[in-house]
Amino acid sequence: MAKPKRAVRLAFPFLIVGMVLLLSGCAEQIIVMDPKGPIGESQKDLIWFSMILCAIILVPVLALTAYIVWRYRDKPGTKATYRPDWAHSTVMEAVWWGIPILVIIVLGVVTVRYTYELEPSKPIASEKKPITIQATSLDWKWLFMYPEQGIATVNYLQIPEDVPIKFELTSDAPMNSFWIPQLGGQMYTMSGMAMTLFLQADHPGTYYGSGANFSGEHFADMTFDVKATSEEEFKMWVGSVKRTSPVLSMEGYEELAKPGKSNPQYYASFPEGLFGQIVTKYAVNGQGHGAHGGHGAPAQNEAPKAQPVIETKPNPQSSTTHEHAGH
Repeated sequence: MAKPKRAVRLAFPFLIVGMVLLLSGCAEQIIVMDPKGPIGESQKDLIWFSMILCAIILVPVLALTAYIVWRYRDKPGTKATYRPDWAHSTVMEAVWWGIPILVIIVLGVVTVRYTYELEPSKPIASEKKPITIQATSLDWKWLFMYPEQGIATVNYLQIPEDVPIKFELTSDAPMNSFWIPQLGGQMYTMSGMAMTLFLQADHPGTYYGSGANFSGEHFADMTFDVKATSEEEFKMWVGSVKRTSPVLSMEGYEELAKPGKSNPQYYASFPEGLFGQIVTKYAVNGQGHGAHGGHGAPAQNEAPKAQPVIETKPNPQSSTTHEHAGH
């Protein structure tokens, strides 16, 4: 028995070192902890706050577990006190019930505050007018339409820095989840619904975006770059797309919507009312649903002859679970 115990003792330090090396290798991939916008920054603060509160419970419990296993291990000549009739300790009961209850209360109060104050469809405070981008998840690609600029892209986004972006989200395929980790939390895209999500990039750069929900064979290829530039560069890019890119026709959209992967594409224009038609495509009598402040189709891009969209009241309690943790 001595040899196995000795082997375990010798292997334990190597196990710890290996875990540290693995975690350090993953550190560069935790981009959610390197936010570049106000939403992501608040989410990071909430994550750290939650981790510290949880550590108040986990660290002592794990430390005591290791101590108890070591202190009361079976060994010759042990001097551990044997108390077979011990059954209760008021102090210990108060500690292991009281501290977790306090932690849960504090965490609950903070989470509720973030949830109600920072609902995803709430506009970001800014002196600059938000830019609207209509995002549609397809199999297996993303279509982005800029109704104010009149252009569209596939698997590529360009936005001006320090300007709020109002994303209107829907799906013309299985449900997916729109996520730009460094800018903010994810939001589901669903057929027949238009969700609203406000994000903002405070710094120029290229950020990773993806579909964060399993949606079939090539769901892992539903990634896109988000390039944040100055407002001048953004306007120049819009002009370039208008001058050099083809037009997205209705027939072209129907072809694009077929299952398949796609490289980044750019379109000088798209059919008027396309987003509204996508939202109401599967609805009876052309009615769609809006959620989190969303609308079935924005006024400037409404589907022809579509009935008014039924708008549902936001449910703030679900916003931090699947979308924001906070602004």
